Amino acid sequence: MTQDLPHDLPARLCDAVDAAFDRQIAFLSELTSHPSTRGHEQSAQNFMAAELETRGYEIDRWQIDLAEIRHLPGFSPVLAPYEDAVNVVGRHRARTQKGRSLILNGHIDVVPAGPLDMWDSPPFAPEVRDGWLYGRGGGDMKAGLSSNLFALDALTSLGLAPAADVFFQSVVEEECTGNGALACLARGYTADAALIPEPFSEHLVTAQLGVIWFQVHLKGLPTHVAYAGSGANAIEAAFPLIHALHEMEHRWNAAENRPDDFAHMDHALNLNIGKIEGGDWTSSVPAWSVFDVRMAIFPGQSIEAAKAEIEQVILDAARENAFLRNSLPEIVYHGFHAEGYALSQDSSAKAASAISALDQAHLSATGETLDRAAITATTDARFFGLYADTPALVYGPHAEAIHGFNERVDLESLRRVTKATALFIADWCGVETI
Repeated sequence: MTQDLPHDLPARLCDAVDAAFDRQIAFLSELTSHPSTRGHEQSAQNFMAAELETRGYEIDRWQIDLAEIRHLPGFSPVLAPYEDAVNVVGRHRARTQKGRSLILNGHIDVVPAGPLDMWDSPPFAPEVRDGWLYGRGGGDMKAGLSSNLFALDALTSLGLAPAADVFFQSVVEEECTGNGALACLARGYTADAALIPEPFSEHLVTAQLGVIWFQVHLKGLPTHVAYAGSGANAIEAAFPLIHALHEMEHRWNAAENRPDDFAHMDHALNLNIGKIEGGDWTSSVPAWSVFDVRMAIFPGQSIEAAKAEIEQVILDAARENAFLRNSLPEIVYHGFHAEGYALSQDSSAKAASAISALDQAHLSATGETLDRAAITATTDARFFGLYADTPALVYGPHAEAIHGFNERVDLESLRRVTKATALFIADWCGVETI
């Protein structure tokens, strides 16, 4: 800990987290009960803004304006309207300004629940069982939002506050573009470091992949199924294109293409056909189809070069098809245009200091050294690390089945992360009396 902090502060902060932990679980249960899928985040953001306002933070709540971010590095294209895309930021203004500023970032949006009959309990009626909280978004990442908030509460309960400005961010759009975090940067929110408690099992994320989303649109020739030979099936025409994309995926994962952080992974980059639609009638040969693709890229891999290869692969495969060569696919980009980010490549003194502070906070809170991990997903960390010269520490609780059925978060892990976060804030920002 920083030398001018009381020697007993770590223990007192941990005790404060324990004392409020039942309230923290209740808060997380309430937040998880809001079905904040894309476009439906308003009720959850209302709840979050009210909780921040009750605690005395300055509230900034605004509708994301695409015109303000479209030109910025890291912007991802969108197809759907941006109605109800609202960010919430709570600001703590330090009186002494003697410490280092901090962004506590988390996303309020969650992925769809899928068929409800495949859940053991309703996804938006969270339940606590055997030390776990179950519910969609409980792990990814409303638990992280709760750890950020209750870490600050622990300081407050001791009559202390961070001795530097802290920006508590509850953003939308993390699950599909990241434009919510980008809008925070555009609005002027910067700091000396950022902490993002995504649910990666109390590991410090050293590197994350980038992600590209795109659609492939195919058009066929409709006819009655009795004369299918004279038509062109736009659904079946997708199959060779998907096969060609998977061959590209295999090439990109070759050992010679892997950066150091991912050298030990045989298949870090995953291509996913996430959705396919097509046709209008069971007894008609489908005249159209659209399939949605998610493809990962390594840190340092150019998005534009990746897109060029994707397009070439699709068009080359189409030209080998008797029908498609005369009706080439259309490729539409929507959603993630996300570069990879490697904290491990940040050699700045600021990054080293932030990592050291989190190392010590985790050790003090858990009695164990902080493990590192490269992850095969993306997070909003890239915006801070790549575009704002801000080391972004991704460190959060253990969760299981995120994006799946029966998503759950380990509550004891959440307790430990909340303690470590409180200790990290005290060290990084310093403390002042309220």
